[in-house]
Amino acid sequence: MKTEKLSGIWSAAPTPFSGDLKIDEASIERLAAHQQKLKINGVFIAGTCGEGPWLSDAMRLELAKLSVKHNQGKMLLAMQVTDNSALRIIDNIKRIADTGVDIAVIAPPFFQINASQDYLKNLYLEVIEASPLPVGIYHLGKNTKTLVETGTMTEIIRHPKVKIIKDSSADPLAMSAIVQARDHRKGELFALNGNEFDCVTYAQAGYDGALLGGACFNGLMAGEIIRLTKPGQIDAAKLLQTRMNELMFDVFGGKDIHCWLAGQKLLMVKLGVFSTNKTIINYSVDAACEKAIDAAVEREKMWLLPEACHALS
Repeated sequence: MKTEKLSGIWSAAPTPFSGDLKIDEASIERLAAHQQKLKINGVFIAGTCGEGPWLSDAMRLELAKLSVKHNQGKMLLAMQVTDNSALRIIDNIKRIADTGVDIAVIAPPFFQINASQDYLKNLYLEVIEASPLPVGIYHLGKNTKTLVETGTMTEIIRHPKVKIIKDSSADPLAMSAIVQARDHRKGELFALNGNEFDCVTYAQAGYDGALLGGACFNGLMAGEIIRLTKPGQIDAAKLLQTRMNELMFDVFGGKDIHCWLAGQKLLMVKLGVFSTNKTIINYSVDAACEKAIDAAVEREKMWLLPEACHALS
């Protein structure tokens, strides 16, 4: 594994579908090329943005194989394997172990009743020990029904097979604990911000990069925010963060995010990457959202289509 690729910008990529909701190989190929132009170091497939929990096992396996095929080793590939028990998660990992995916990512179980922290810790550690692949951890903090507390998470990410942690908790205490754990395992564990509406705070805290659901379109912009933050150009970084937030609200359907994934996929259609904006989950695009997306494409071409803008300059 190219450990230098574990830092920087990662994309939690949406899964492209054909009109009849089959996985669209041609769009996967175009997506891989597009994300490389945005300087993406790693791609996370089958997450929430990738509709992984809604895909059949056969579709998930197909997505893994096609992503590896068209990535051609240029970016690292991680895949979500989350489920409700250690047995099911281990099965999910073994199913993709020989596809060429680099990392298996585990989030809190979808459904648990009164799970103790010891139970959750042991579930994670059982999976990590049994996994034939290196592991990534997705920390959601209180933004999930199955709370994995900061102390529990810290114990989990000290395991030597854990290589990345995506932190979407927006919790300062978790942030501090994750950075301490990362420093304890310097060069072996990489901390990635999962809150794309606040890249500056995480970069200031010393995170190694970001793993973002919108990185397939805002990845270049997010990378520049981090680049500006590191040497202390905070005002410039915050200004660009505000601009990126406006772009995301245009694409996702405003602050209530009512066009979320369908809007993002429609943007990818307009950029020439996806063939359709079909989703399995219940999101759609209204006329106001499409109008906002069209305006965003015109306004932010230099960030959305950097190669095209460079060719015209």
